[in-house]
Amino acid sequence: MQAIERTALPVAIEGNGVDFRAARFGDMSVGWIRLPAGTDLRPALAGLSGDRCPCPHWGYMISGSLVMHGAEGDTRYEAGQAFYWAPGHAPEALTDCEYVDFSPSEELEAVVRHIRGD
Repeated sequence: MQAIERTALPVAIEGNGVDFRAARFGDMSVGWIRLPAGTDLRPALAGLSGDRCPCPHWGYMISGSLVMHGAEGDTRYEAGQAFYWAPGHAPEALTDCEYVDFSPSEELEAVVRHIRGD
C-alpha cells in the first residue's frame, strides 16, 4: 500500500500555469493536474486520433471546473465529482482547476510525449 502526494510525483508537463505530474504504479499511472482558467488543451492534442486524447482516465475533480470536449458534445465537470473520460476527449479549464486521474501507463505516456513534442 502507498499514499501519493502531489509534490512527490515528477513533473511531466509544465508551463503557462499548467502543472501536470504523473508516475507509473504498475500498469497504471496516477496523474495530478492543475490547469489555470482558460487553458484549452485542444491545440496540444492536434495530430492525435481525432485531435483528441486517445487515453481513458478515471479520476476525481478536486477543485474548479472544466469542460471536456468530445465527439458527442461537451460535458462540464465540477469539484467534488468523480469521472470517467473515454478516449476521444480534450479538456478546457473554465476556472482554475485541479484533478487527479488514473490511466493506463503506456497510453498516457504516449500522449505526454506528443504534447511535449518528444
